[in-house]
Amino acid sequence: MIRVSVMGAAGYLGGELLRLLIGHPGTEVTQAISTRFPGRRVDSVHPNLRAQTNLAFSAPDDLDDCDVLLTATPHRATMNLLPEVRRHAKTVIDLSGDFRLPDTSVYERYYGVPHTAPELLNDFVPGIPEIFRAELADADLISVPGCMATAAILALRPLTGLIEPDVQIDARTGSSGSGALAGDSNLHAERSGAMRVFAPVRHRHEAEVSRLTGLNARMAATGVEAVRGVQVVCHAKATADSGVVDEKTLRRAYREHYRDEPFVRIVAHRAGAHRLPDPKLLSGSNYCDVGFAADGGESAGGDHGGGRITAIAALDNLVKGGAGAAVQCLNIRTGQPETLGLEFPGLHPI
Repeated sequence: MIRVSVMGAAGYLGGELLRLLIGHPGTEVTQAISTRFPGRRVDSVHPNLRAQTNLAFSAPDDLDDCDVLLTATPHRATMNLLPEVRRHAKTVIDLSGDFRLPDTSVYERYYGVPHTAPELLNDFVPGIPEIFRAELADADLISVPGCMATAAILALRPLTGLIEPDVQIDARTGSSGSGALAGDSNLHAERSGAMRVFAPVRHRHEAEVSRLTGLNARMAATGVEAVRGVQVVCHAKATADSGVVDEKTLRRAYREHYRDEPFVRIVAHRAGAHRLPDPKLLSGSNYCDVGFAADGGESAGGDHGGGRITAIAALDNLVKGGAGAAVQCLNIRTGQPETLGLEFPGLHPI
């Protein structure tokens, strides 16, 4: 049995980690660490875990030794905590943004502060099993990418060689992506019915997409009324030497790329209410649905649109976009079946 502890366990990602790990047949949750609620029962903060656990939150100073420590701490906290907590865990899986970018200048450009542990940046393996499965098997430091970054990366990776490097990403996210301590802008009265463009240019996840796809990604992000879920719509242009890229070509590329992936599904149907990826259907699941469209017609201005490609992906930001990806990485690192504890298919209707 793998002994795991969760640091930052009172937040939304921390609660999702506890939900998945408490029900995981190969792990024992030994501690749930919280700076806000030491001594309180876990199910007083995460009521969905009633009757699932008798755990109480521990203070950070009381961290015990474990096999795997998962850190769901706020951005800029993990980099300061890491030298100390590494003494208590062989493997650390971080869900913050602190170790997603190996270049300090890029990190400072997107996060606005200097990195306090730059010597560790290149030691982290990105927590995307679809790309780094072999490296994750031996990794003691793992950094799970951002939720919108994961969706965009999985949407775009099969298009390598088919599209020009400049890509525009339109990302939409539910309110849980702001975390349990979000400010006044996340109040129900402010969020309900809104479609708020909170990052019209240079969202920090675009740096992760550029790094892991080799593309020049530009991302705009909008907050929508949903609680859970991320959807990205990526706009690209076919390369000049790839000819007209139709949907048959795209389907072949996605099938070849993801034929052996347990948590990526191709959703691109010709008709129906659910013909393209929709995060609503993925709530609670570790799946990422990817889809596509190709424009073979003529635009209103008379230009031929055969070179325009749209790639779409959807996932639950708290699961495949965070806690689920972390557990998937944990399974790989500890030699357990990759899908263990992650088989929940989602709900419909919801």
